[in-house]
Amino acid sequence: MAEIGQDIKKAASLLCIEDVVSIPTETVYGLAGNAFSEKAILKIFEVKNRPLTDPLIVHVAGIEAILPLVVELPALAKQLFEAFSPGPLTILLPKSNAISNLVTNGSQFVAIRIPNHPLTLKLLQVLDFPLVAPSANPFGGLSPSLAEHVEKGLGNKISYILDGGPCNVGLESTIVQIIDNDRIKILRQGGISEEELLTFAALAQPKNDGKEVVPGSMLSHYAPQKRLLIQPVSEVLKKYKSDEIAFLGFDQYSELLSKEKQILLSATGNMKEAAQTLFSALHVLDSLQVKVIVAAQIPEKGLGKAISDRLKRAAAKL
Repeated sequence: MAEIGQDIKKAASLLCIEDVVSIPTETVYGLAGNAFSEKAILKIFEVKNRPLTDPLIVHVAGIEAILPLVVELPALAKQLFEAFSPGPLTILLPKSNAISNLVTNGSQFVAIRIPNHPLTLKLLQVLDFPLVAPSANPFGGLSPSLAEHVEKGLGNKISYILDGGPCNVGLESTIVQIIDNDRIKILRQGGISEEELLTFAALAQPKNDGKEVVPGSMLSHYAPQKRLLIQPVSEVLKKYKSDEIAFLGFDQYSELLSKEKQILLSATGNMKEAAQTLFSALHVLDSLQVKVIVAAQIPEKGLGKAISDRLKRAAAKL
């Protein structure tokens, strides 16, 4: 079992010897390693059973720390970092030679963000290297929003989990790329909504066109162990008994199932609360004695687009 604690010095000492540790962020818990160490980077892929073709996000303490990692920092990118960071925004930027191709899957662009969590920011400030940190879970599985989720998924493979409490955003970061210096291309929906980004620049394209592979963009991802369906409960009841079904509702319970196996993302229909609740709710439902989890349709507005994206990928489990 991994030790769970709040010892920044211990986390830093492990990272300095090219080991990996789990760190808290405002989005989900990450599995962190020295971004300049190929040994640490390869250990992350090994621990997560993550394919080398899936690139990693580099985490830094502030905008100044980005400069050695990139060929240039466009003015719009700097404006976005200033507006939304520390926070759940990742920007794809042309990488410098300081970043290994292992981090980017050979791409000349590196994904960078400034996480908004006091423990992790303090950790980054005491280190003399940035951290790569994908979600701290077995590849393709549910993202961890509590230290206990990390322990359950990876506790037998890592030695330390820096415990920062529940993640207060609960969704992975939004990933964007700057196009022609004045437009934003969204490559992954996340904790910053399209509406918020539109206050700074027009969107070049609403979705990733496949030219750049980014974390979390695979068809099947974020999946619980139980099968997840996005269908009306009445349809699912044609194939399963009521006691074999768990339900993830948005703001209303299903009248066709017992409330004992139902969780609402937000009883008031608050998208921020729904995003924060998503992965924790799925972890709970996945632990129940059921055969299938049914998720309600999420209104695709604001953060609802990112929540819906996660559920669709979870339902696409092959």
